[in-house]
Amino acid sequence: MFTMRFDLRVPGMGPAEVADQYAAAIDMVEWAEDKGCVAAVVSEHHASPDGYLPAPLILAAAMAARTRTVHIAVGAALLPLYDPVRLAEEIVVLDHISRGRVSYTFGLGYRADEYDLFGVPYAERGRVADAKLDALLGALEAASVGTGRVRITPAPFTRPRPSVSWGGASVAAARRAGARGLDLLGSGSAPGVEEAYRAAAEAAGHTPGQCRLPRPGAPLTVFVADDEDAAWAELGEYLMNDVLSYAEWNEDSRNVASLSYSKTAADLRAERGAHRIMTVPEAVDFVRTDVVLPLHPLCGGVPPAVAWPYLRRVVDAVMPAVAG
Repeated sequence: MFTMRFDLRVPGMGPAEVADQYAAAIDMVEWAEDKGCVAAVVSEHHASPDGYLPAPLILAAAMAARTRTVHIAVGAALLPLYDPVRLAEEIVVLDHISRGRVSYTFGLGYRADEYDLFGVPYAERGRVADAKLDALLGALEAASVGTGRVRITPAPFTRPRPSVSWGGASVAAARRAGARGLDLLGSGSAPGVEEAYRAAAEAAGHTPGQCRLPRPGAPLTVFVADDEDAAWAELGEYLMNDVLSYAEWNEDSRNVASLSYSKTAADLRAERGAHRIMTVPEAVDFVRTDVVLPLHPLCGGVPPAVAWPYLRRVVDAVMPAVAG
């Protein structure tokens, strides 16, 4: 089984090339949904020079309209930058379009430029997140039960509401999730996160849910190749687009699982961390051990014509070997 993540970084590309990337992302999800893909994940950032996906719910809706069974995960959406009532309405509409196949992980984000774009005080992001998370959950609950003088309509397809989780890599994120009875999906790990999550949930009268934290060093962006040397020569510059951009945004963060501070593709290859190019046997062994292979087919602006053979190799060579 495998997942596919899309953030639509397209550095240096013109409008037609950007449109091709969006079309390829939708095509890939439609093609893969009956071939072992268990989830398509769409991310969110704003004011990024490489065009990083700023409107994940729109892309999720396009994917939902072209598919029937695959799960679509929006994450992490930057909740302080949304109007919570309008967001609840859009979630409910997408819940019907997808017939309940879209879930949401929300987070704070970590770039002041994004907050400036929306006129939200960056220094107050925690307080704003708490208020908007409560408003969002309240709006979804009111839509579900059909009460309140003013409420959003229609009622959601999913009862009691679509799945909402909180994401982050801090004790504060753990407490925010636990206090509201939400699952915590960690982007990394810090000391005391699991304990803080459980304590906050129990203090608020909730049964603790899932607290999913990534394993240190686990791969999060994978391509599968027949020839690893040739693949690094072909993909290295695109993987470094991803690595260098995230590193610039997270100069002071060392506990985010997806980060690398490698400066060259050769260093990234030697690191064998979150960004990996695997051979087919290595990918087969990984799936047999970890169950889900995390693909990022268009990572860093990989052109669709380059990306498709790597994606097809997973379906044509890895999945049959795992099944066998």
